[in-house]
Amino acid sequence: MLTQKRQKMKQIYETQEQREKAIIAAFIKKGSNKDEALDSLEELGLLVDTAGGEVVEKVYQEMPTPNVSTLLGKGKVQELVELVKEHQATMVVFDNELSPVQVRNLSNALNVKVLDRSGIILDIFAKNAKTLEAQLQVELAQNLYLLPRLSRMWTHLSKQYGGIGTKGPGETQIETDRRIIRRRIQVLREKLKLIETQNYEQRKSRQGIPRFALVGYTNAGKSTLMNALTDAGVYVEDKLFATLSTIVRQITLPSGKTGLVSDTVGFIRNLPHHLVASFRSTLAEASESDVILIVVDISDNNFSKHIQTVVDTLNELNIKDKPMIYVFNKIDKLERLEHLKQIKDEYPTSVFVSAKRNMNIAELLIQMEKEYDKLSNKLMLFVPYDKNSVLNKIYKMCKVIDRKDTNEGTILTVNYQSDTERQVRNMFGEYELC
Repeated sequence: MLTQKRQKMKQIYETQEQREKAIIAAFIKKGSNKDEALDSLEELGLLVDTAGGEVVEKVYQEMPTPNVSTLLGKGKVQELVELVKEHQATMVVFDNELSPVQVRNLSNALNVKVLDRSGIILDIFAKNAKTLEAQLQVELAQNLYLLPRLSRMWTHLSKQYGGIGTKGPGETQIETDRRIIRRRIQVLREKLKLIETQNYEQRKSRQGIPRFALVGYTNAGKSTLMNALTDAGVYVEDKLFATLSTIVRQITLPSGKTGLVSDTVGFIRNLPHHLVASFRSTLAEASESDVILIVVDISDNNFSKHIQTVVDTLNELNIKDKPMIYVFNKIDKLERLEHLKQIKDEYPTSVFVSAKRNMNIAELLIQMEKEYDKLSNKLMLFVPYDKNSVLNKIYKMCKVIDRKDTNEGTILTVNYQSDTERQVRNMFGEYELC
């Protein structure tokens, strides 16, 4: 009897461990960069693997314009139908953003789950979200993604949230579902705003301490570098989006000064806008840091495009005009190092490291302190209470690292960037304490 139970448990376990078979597909616009589109399709395969699926076939079609109803042409959709049967696939994942109509038509034609790139990324985020903040951010992104795609298949929502007050007179079910989701979005935003306020207060208490933020393409090795810099013991896995929550750890700079370094969520090409918006509070650590470290996997042939994706995302988040160090990681994977000089010429503030093997970490720390010291132009100001209106301007122009309120006025110790010295001294020189 015990043996039978064990066999049954083993069968259940093996069934759970089976990976879903997936076919990945893409529409490629004729005349566009085909190599780039195929690279993106390869990356989609990695996303499916990270989500727990197994890619059994890759399909793409070049056309002047996408089919409004099914994205791909009728013949290619029929080919997908045959491939689904042949491989016994349970889902087809498209590298392109699908409209609600396309999802419905493709689901009917293929008779399996149909997802797009945004959907699979959201699924990975949902699996990897461990902290309350990350879980709320993912749920918000999922609801923002779901809202325009609602159809009658979502009628279960009324059971999940519903009861009294979930349906008005004459309302259709889809209108009810939309109202439920909009209400949930509002609740999630309010909860995240509260957490953001708490996080802001924590960051404010760190003023005057050198702060560095690790950003980069997903799987570039940020968490491994975090461990090399701080012995933080951060979770590391060779998967996309292994880190979702911001982790802040203490660091000792070469001079002995204490600083802070934060690890942030990775970026990826075509990252859904609602995801970027939902994770703004998580990325606030980067926006309020003194120096940004852009971590790059130099062993990836597409590292230049990855850098551009990261820079574009930072610009979208309005994180710019900060000192940036390009940390080219995984040099231990390179067979030839001749082209490093060319990269150094293109990115002057760059350091080449292997976080996994602890190579050149000391050099990186020296560069980090050097970049921070460029910002450390200190000034002591005394502002009488009848000139309090000046305080707002000082806070906008400078980084206040110390403040004392006396009987006569406010004494501030501030840092300012070198390139703003003339402007700062012109505006606040009369308040300087000698």
